[in-house]
Amino acid sequence: MAIRVKETLFGRVLSVAVVAATLMGGVQAHAASLKEALEQKQVVIGIQGDNPPWGFIDSTGQQQGFDADVAKAFVKSLGVEAKFVPLAIANRIPALTTGKVDVLFSTLVMNAERAKAIQYSVPYAGNDNALVAPKDRPIKSMDDLAGLKVGVPRSSVVDTATTKMAPAGTQILRFDDDAANIQALLSGQVDAVGGNQFYVGRLDNARPGAFEEKLKLQVFFNGAGSRLGEKDWNGALNTFLKGFIPTPEYAAIYQKWLHRDAPKFPDAIEGVPFEAP
Repeated sequence: MAIRVKETLFGRVLSVAVVAATLMGGVQAHAASLKEALEQKQVVIGIQGDNPPWGFIDSTGQQQGFDADVAKAFVKSLGVEAKFVPLAIANRIPALTTGKVDVLFSTLVMNAERAKAIQYSVPYAGNDNALVAPKDRPIKSMDDLAGLKVGVPRSSVVDTATTKMAPAGTQILRFDDDAANIQALLSGQVDAVGGNQFYVGRLDNARPGAFEEKLKLQVFFNGAGSRLGEKDWNGALNTFLKGFIPTPEYAAIYQKWLHRDAPKFPDAIEGVPFEAP
């Protein structure tokens, strides 16, 4: 399999579009139980491969980012190794439910619709999303999007929120990942994009001072994912996260990658159980 290095807005990372597509088409189901993973000394973790600072592959081929560091701490707590599988946004949940990975640490925003397909852990990260556009483009409300082209990452919560909130006449263009969404704004393919709190920083790397957040879309929380009904994985994830989040190590990882203090996490999210029944 050829993996090529490319320049991105966050530095040099590996292109994983081919990797993700190959993984979804050619990797046999894994679907290990927690007991089997402990015996095999390996947990297969689905993660994003081209979405810094959450998850990305660096120029040496190593998985990096906030999700990667939390996942590494998780497997360390189990006394095993991590095998990372980089996934495109739309392939995260299918990779889990079809058994290609054991768990997900993949910028997985928690919502009731996804909770019908997967089991979430307790939340472990905050994720603010906003509409981003050039500073000189006047956008003061969602009504101003009428007649504009707006890019979103396909099958993401930003896609759902923007599609729901945009007025009639807005053209929504969907891209496979955050990097492609950002590039569409830089190239002028779209007039604005919906994205996470790191979009402006990534855009500044390419065109300093040219872009800004125009409108807040929603504030979300990310959780780890396991398959429905698998109490072993859900229990292991929750036990780890509840013990890890109060530690200085977690606080340091949050500051290292997200450059802020962790938010206060909710005790409950409507329609999203944190514990497997």
